[in-house]
Amino acid sequence: MNQQVRSFLLTAGAFVTFVSSVQAQTYQWTESTEGKEWCQSGLKLRNKPTGTPDISVRDGEKIVTFSGWGVTFNELDWDALCILTREEQDTILARVFAPDGDLHITRGRISMGANDYARSWYSCDEVEGDLELRYFNIDRDKTSIIPFIRAAQKYNPSLGFWVSPWSPPSWMKINGDYPVLSSQYNNMSPKLDYLLYAGADTKTDPDEMKLTGSRDGVFPRQIAENDYFIQDPRYLQAYADMFCRFIDAYSEQNIPIDRVIYQNEAYSYTPYPGCAWTADGSIRFNRDYLAPTLKRLHPEVELYMGTFNTNRRDHVEAVLSDKELQSQISGIGFQWEGREVLPHIRKIHPEWSYMCSESECGWGSFDWKAGEHTFELINHYLGNGCNEYTFWNFILADNGESPWGWKQNALIRVDSNKRTVIYTPEYHAVRHYAGFIAPGTDIVAYKALGDDNKPVLVARTAEGKHIVFAGNFKDTPDRISVKIGDRYLEATVKPHSFNTFAEK
Repeated sequence: MNQQVRSFLLTAGAFVTFVSSVQAQTYQWTESTEGKEWCQSGLKLRNKPTGTPDISVRDGEKIVTFSGWGVTFNELDWDALCILTREEQDTILARVFAPDGDLHITRGRISMGANDYARSWYSCDEVEGDLELRYFNIDRDKTSIIPFIRAAQKYNPSLGFWVSPWSPPSWMKINGDYPVLSSQYNNMSPKLDYLLYAGADTKTDPDEMKLTGSRDGVFPRQIAENDYFIQDPRYLQAYADMFCRFIDAYSEQNIPIDRVIYQNEAYSYTPYPGCAWTADGSIRFNRDYLAPTLKRLHPEVELYMGTFNTNRRDHVEAVLSDKELQSQISGIGFQWEGREVLPHIRKIHPEWSYMCSESECGWGSFDWKAGEHTFELINHYLGNGCNEYTFWNFILADNGESPWGWKQNALIRVDSNKRTVIYTPEYHAVRHYAGFIAPGTDIVAYKALGDDNKPVLVARTAEGKHIVFAGNFKDTPDRISVKIGDRYLEATVKPHSFNTFAEK
């Protein structure tokens, strides 16, 4: 090789290295503020910081590898979607579920029987005493939930699903009804409310579940003394069998269920479908009935514990203390107040997978503050090791009111009078994460919200590129500084903004 050619190759190599270095320092900045969402510009890393970094990212560090975003399929969501034209429906479904859409949803949550966003209460078998499940069926689901899922599968045929009930069939419960407590929104006799605390002289509050602000302190204030599910072995086995029948019935509809959680919010003492369980009852049903039945009939289906919506750490630890049960479960679902005990439980049980089983649904405000709350929730759950995140209602009509009088938020809002679609602040908050974090992406560092009102999360793609997510929830601009290797991502972010910085 002559000197001229050698010199040319060295120069060319240096140029390629220089270009690669410059490209590695370039990030795409996506910014959203109220009324001005998804604005994009470029940003280059700095060699020196202008101040102390908010967070530092070191090679080799990893919190968890993310596996998927999910939404829940509810009857009232389907009703909201059906208000729109077919073309409008397809646009929404593509944006939510398609691989090239906005949110990249890959998982679905299904309620076995009615939840609080069903049109009315029902179960898969309301024939009293039918322990053989001769009259089990999913006929009600075939009218809405299954068509809803099929509409989503059109845009992502590979959707996976998990299931949890809100309430067993009413005849399997000690109060013979769907709710836990009586209320103006149900027909349950107030005389049965004493069952919750086993006759103790404690006043029950049927509105405890209605979120009008924030539920501060310990939740629930008092733990149920009675299992509302009848603790007769025949009933426990029939209920375990029902889960497997449900999996079979949905499989026949080409809807694969790969995970089961025995109860939604066992610590919500509800005026809508629900079921209170004690720690002993939870262990008994899962360890002795549900886990063995799944292993025998559906060994491919994972059993998770939860959904834990309580910050009573002693109670969660009691449920998880059984050694035999520990060996039978694959993971845990946390939501609402459960977020407070997630870090501790994951620390003592790193062997399990963790998920946010339900993003908080707010109070029907559909405002930017609700979007900020959701942005922070994602920061918290992913930063504390959840590899999956499930949203509740992703589309609702009008004020999002449930049959029991609770107005809730959604990612998409439909005005039934004008027949118009509004992508809410929460939609944009979610898109800032879900539009960039794909399955297989590592979550590598995070900073909690804190007094500075500035949550930060850092992810690394399978290709080794970094993504920084940062919110500024103050009324003034603020500086974001993240150390990545030996360089610094720095930007002044606007008040009340969502920001994503993606390495090009």
